[in-house]
Amino acid sequence: MEAMSWTDGRLDEFGRRIDERFDRVDERFDEVDRRFAQVDKRFEQVDKRFEQVDIRLERIDVRLDSMGRAILFGAIAMSSTMIAGFGAMVAVIATKL
Repeated sequence: MEAMSWTDGRLDEFGRRIDERFDRVDERFDEVDRRFAQVDKRFEQVDKRFEQVDIRLERIDVRLDSMGRAILFGAIAMSSTMIAGFGAMVAVIATKL
């Protein structure tokens, strides 16, 4: 087998092609960086929307908590009224006998 001999011209041409390829790779990475910047902007918008949703959900939680308290007070009031009614019925029956 014959040994390949690299002349200065061939090495220079090889070096230029390598440089061109790396330049193209750099251009591609620049494009990728630009796209990632756009994605970051979109995620910032999504984060803002999630913050708005969190605020709304906190308001709903407060409303549900207050509604639970209102239902509890209503149940206590109804139970008290029923007990008072039964007590009154017992008193009426006891006085009639």
